[in-house]
Amino acid sequence: MRWTARAACQDADPALFFPITWADHPGHREEQARRICRGCPVRAICLDWALSTGEPDGMWGGTTPEERRRLRGRRGLATA
Repeated sequence: MRWTARAACQDADPALFFPITWADHPGHREEQARRICRGCPVRAICLDWALSTGEPDGMWGGTTPEERRRLRGRRGLATA
């Protein structure tokens, strides 16, 4: 079974995780997505996948694209 089949967001509204822009949905919708991610059994795997593939869009592992860019930057410093 693939990890995505166990994801808590499986039946959630995709617009929560992939808004046109994050600025269009500040606060409430982003928090709804994060709440789903917090209870997800594959959250760590999801985040690791998004970081390792450089996923530029959407909420993955409870992080926004901007948050993942910062995390990738820190990972780069840690491996340098």
